Amino acid sequence: MSYLRRLATTLAAAAALALTAPTSAHATAIGSTPVRTFEYSVGGMTMKVPTGCMFTHVIRGSGKKITYQNAGVDCAFVAALSSGFCNWRIDFTYADTNNRTYRTSRGKTHSECKIDPMRNNSPQTLPRYGRACARLYVNGVRRVSQCHHITK
Repeated sequence: MSYLRRLATTLAAAAALALTAPTSAHATAIGSTPVRTFEYSVGGMTMKVPTGCMFTHVIRGSGKKITYQNAGVDCAFVAALSSGFCNWRIDFTYADTNNRTYRTSRGKTHSECKIDPMRNNSPQTLPRYGRACARLYVNGVRRVSQCHHITK
């Protein structure tokens, strides 16, 4: 009996989705890049970021209009137990189709250590098509980047 109830609910949900009015087209891009293992020094102590962290960049919008943008790190397994990332910042950069960077939204440098650093960027309209990238810096050194192409 519960199988028939689940089937009826699924069919009703599918019909409701099929009958709803279409909304305006939106583009969404989500990408993740592994953070390679690295060591760095903070206050004379050596910190190690082990394998198991991913840097994810999410962007939503349509054409050159970006309505939402976020980037951050997620760690699992042993990496989730580490002290994380100290003196970190996340920058968003924008380049044209010739790969020339024309805008950088530099993030604040955070002195605290976080296992899950994250940053949102404000909505905006880009002047050109090209590429949008998120970049994680730790102790002033770029450690990982994740990019999306912005096209028509």
